[in-house]
Amino acid sequence: MPRSVCWLIMTALCVVIMSWTSAPDAAAQAGSGPSQSLDFDLYRDTVEPILLARRAGNARCVVCHSRGGGNSYLEPLTPGSDSYDEEQSLRNFERVRRLVVPGAPTESVLLMNPLTEEAGGSHWHAGGKHWESQTDPEWETLASWVNTTVATLDFDFYRDNVEPILLAKRPGNARCVVCHSRGGGNSYLEPLSPGIDSYDEDQSGRNFERIQQLVVPGAPLESTLLVNPLAEEAGGSHWHAGGKHWISQDAPEWQTLARWVQGATGGDGR
Repeated sequence: MPRSVCWLIMTALCVVIMSWTSAPDAAAQAGSGPSQSLDFDLYRDTVEPILLARRAGNARCVVCHSRGGGNSYLEPLTPGSDSYDEEQSLRNFERVRRLVVPGAPTESVLLMNPLTEEAGGSHWHAGGKHWESQTDPEWETLASWVNTTVATLDFDFYRDNVEPILLAKRPGNARCVVCHSRGGGNSYLEPLSPGIDSYDEDQSGRNFERIQQLVVPGAPLESTLLVNPLAEEAGGSHWHAGGKHWISQDAPEWQTLARWVQGATGGDGR
């Protein structure tokens, strides 16, 4: 059989197996806990150089994985260039993420296919094995990136569970929407339409975009939205002209906000 035909067959098999092995793991990750996000800047600074690195005895990742077809996750390099611009890196990042299970290096195709079987890797990878150990500096760099995740803020959970808190009436204090929809630097909510006590989806979308500026994903106690209306004795700030809404971090509303910040998704409910 001609070598070119063999290469095409092996490539097709790799595509099928990569799809088969990565999709269930990613689905399980998405369904079993908070949504997690990988860091683009860390990818560009530490991961992409590995994918471009020259390899004694094997082709560079970019050589095989920028040719088009189902196993291509890298942009072709611009003629005469040995690196990517930011837009190319962003497109690479979106595709490379499909080969990774955030927080789980040994379940990530990107790390396991080029790793020798003796070191725990898969038996796939037509391009050869790049790493003989999980202590290889490149493998550890990729693993560090996969393990560096932050919670992703979910719009559906925000709209169903967080926004009602921002609209809720408060004995002794004004509703959040009363003070924070007046315009100016501290306004992150749309004004309510006359006679309406809730938002439509477009308004909620705009609220969601602005309110993220008051939140540090994964860190409730570093998020202005949660600490300003929380009593100082409970770990809150001394700010908030609108008064303190929660005297404890055990308050159901505070817990709901904390769950959202920590990555709860729409299906999680209250």
